[in-house]
Amino acid sequence: MRHRLIWLFFERYTNLFDLNKKKMLHIAPEYSFQRRLERMNTIDYLTADISKPSATVKMDITDIRYPDNTFDVIYCSHVLEHVLDDKKAMRELHRVLTNKGWAVLQVPIINLETTYEDSSITDPNERLKAFGHPEHVRCYGKQDYEQRLVDAGFNVKRIKALEFVSQEEIEKMRVSSKEDVFFCTKL
Repeated sequence: MRHRLIWLFFERYTNLFDLNKKKMLHIAPEYSFQRRLERMNTIDYLTADISKPSATVKMDITDIRYPDNTFDVIYCSHVLEHVLDDKKAMRELHRVLTNKGWAVLQVPIINLETTYEDSSITDPNERLKAFGHPEHVRCYGKQDYEQRLVDAGFNVKRIKALEFVSQEEIEKMRVSSKEDVFFCTKL
């Protein structure tokens, strides 16, 4: 569901598919995106993950071993809620993004106003109870996720699905009208 929404966002809102060459970093690549993007000759496509063997490189996003201003596009979806120091990861993503580049940094947002995290919860069963998933280390809130990105240096535009997808398309494609896209650029 969320993959279809993001693909439509890429097509309708970004320059990802224009004819200009771009260097793209895709963190924790979804297979459905990876197989399409790696075939595009205008995208220099790099996949990265801390443990997934299908990724091009092994990468800890709190310590990205690429120079400043390397990537024109960064896509990172449903990863930051797994990272102990998400603020450091956000700063690293900002650092490696080019000045004219953009990033889509998605996380699950639940019905909390502010982010809930507790680093003392390490047991997977307790994390499941506290955060809804045995590998999550926090639940992002509606009000402060965007501010965390701003604090890392990003200019953030929070874009509602209905800004680029019609209600009819939402129903037909069964995409969520409730998921906002966090479109980030450098200040």
